[in-house]
Amino acid sequence: MSLQGKGDLRIAIIVNPTLSSGQAANTVATIGIGLGAGQTGFGNVTLSDRAGLSFLTSADRPVPVLQAAGEAMQDLMSKAHLTLPDSGGMVLFPSFARLLHSFDDYRNAIPMRDLKEEQIDGIGLFGPTRWVKSLTGSLKLHQ
Repeated sequence: MSLQGKGDLRIAIIVNPTLSSGQAANTVATIGIGLGAGQTGFGNVTLSDRAGLSFLTSADRPVPVLQAAGEAMQDLMSKAHLTLPDSGGMVLFPSFARLLHSFDDYRNAIPMRDLKEEQIDGIGLFGPTRWVKSLTGSLKLHQ
């Protein structure tokens, strides 16, 4: 589904503030790829400058990077899952994923785990502005 032209959709990425700067950057990058891969309307627009340099846009709307840790991250994941609208989505980055070195290992590990019992290092959300704001409105920007 392409989301271009649908102005009421919002994006937010939430990261655990205890991560090192490298781990936080990796978490945000992988979540961003997850959000964009399934929702091409968030970017993927080719622009060209006056000299003919063409490039793909990074995003067509703001992408705030917020922070939550521990129980707050778990609560956010649970609330998002329970209230997920049809036009919304969630991308998760559980901490154990850092220990795995192939996507197949990750894919095989997920059915054996309960993410409510795992540390979650990041969550990406997209959906109606009201839904995303209701979940993230009290969170601070990641430092």
